[in-house]
Amino acid sequence: MIIQIYAFTRVDQAQQAAEMGVNQIGFVAGDYGLVPGELSFEEARELAAALPPDVHSVALTMATDVEEILRMVDLVEPNILHISTDPMDVGYQAMEQLRSRLAPDIKLMKAIPVQNDESILLASKFAPFSDYILLDSKVIGMPGVGATGVTHDWSLSRKIVETVPIPVILAGGLTPENVAKAIKIVAPAGVDSNTGTNLLGSSFEKDMQRIKDFIEAVQEIDKSSYETI
Repeated sequence: MIIQIYAFTRVDQAQQAAEMGVNQIGFVAGDYGLVPGELSFEEARELAAALPPDVHSVALTMATDVEEILRMVDLVEPNILHISTDPMDVGYQAMEQLRSRLAPDIKLMKAIPVQNDESILLASKFAPFSDYILLDSKVIGMPGVGATGVTHDWSLSRKIVETVPIPVILAGGLTPENVAKAIKIVAPAGVDSNTGTNLLGSSFEKDMQRIKDFIEAVQEIDKSSYETI
């Protein structure tokens, strides 16, 4: 089970989380003034470069222009590029361009808002241009997809997992308290936490104890799954 945690702003906390068992370290690459916890390209590159070789850096972008996104990738050098804008702001053609122009070792993750049955079709249409689909929640008035702290209909997420042929990472209001239940219902390839592992009252400062609790909850459900085989 992939464990992905957002949105780190400090190198030391990112390194500590990696040592604790986080597989994919997420951060917001690009200081556009759109979402909390944004890093400059230089700060993002420093954080990505500081991670162990077996831990993947995940650069979330809110940019919508293909050339700007590729500029970020060139400067930051992440392992995974996470497109977190509203889906059609970086549509099928743009995703196809990104997929064809990214280096083969850089994976492409597309955020899909889970809202209704149309989300299943949307995920299916973006899957051919993506290495991962990330399922998240959308709140009207907030930019892009995710970072809401709100859960969505996990039964819809399960249908998407069963439909698309690539790994699906479940996000959207996941916490140490509910992640095990979410895994049982959705059966994703991985889980993601942002607001659910933040310090109380903060929009981006990480709570290392909450991260530890999240990891342990995921590992426990993984262990129980193996024991039932």
